[in-house]
Amino acid sequence: MGISENINKYKAELGDEVTLVAISKTKPAEDLLEAYNAGQRVFGENKIQEMTEKWETLPKDIEWHMVGHVQTNKVKYMAPFVSLIHAVDSLKLLKEINKEAKKNDRKIACLLQIKIAEEDTKFGLDAEEAKELLTSEKFSELKNIEVKGLMGMATYTEDEAVVRGEFDYLKSVYEDLKKNNPHFEILSMGMSGDYQVAMECGSNMVRIGSAIFGERNYN
Repeated sequence: MGISENINKYKAELGDEVTLVAISKTKPAEDLLEAYNAGQRVFGENKIQEMTEKWETLPKDIEWHMVGHVQTNKVKYMAPFVSLIHAVDSLKLLKEINKEAKKNDRKIACLLQIKIAEEDTKFGLDAEEAKELLTSEKFSELKNIEVKGLMGMATYTEDEAVVRGEFDYLKSVYEDLKKNNPHFEILSMGMSGDYQVAMECGSNMVRIGSAIFGERNYN
């Protein structure tokens, strides 16, 4: 199946309740345009420079999501246009996003990344750190960001029980934090291999790349 057929397939499966973020990293602009012409408007990139180059050439009604780990010194390049930053894991990074958002006279939406996987390679806050951050005085001073929810990445494993357990845990953290953060509305979990389990566990935003665009070319 081609890119547009894949987009239509996922849109039909996800329905209106779940946002599809098409992960377009390493893919050429014409691939994104094919998805765009099939109705896709939300794209996720993991490198700020690549995302900025695509933003400059592609239609301006695209929502750009930064899904990779963010270095503070790169925030300024995406601050003029990024719609949502998924993987925020420190107050330091939030302060930097706030500073650059203010320069651009914008309010930038963010998700806190919660570490739910056992793997050491995954970034993220634990639930207690997230709670402390959201209730801290320093956080309350940041007027140009809005934390709209949480994201997390499950362990890379064939064992569905492990993945389900991690997603269930993230959903419970989300519900707990939402009590004091009523503007929370996004729970971003699930990728090409585990998005169906994620949806069953309450995800309302999934990140799908290779299953739409084909395998990535890192050369």
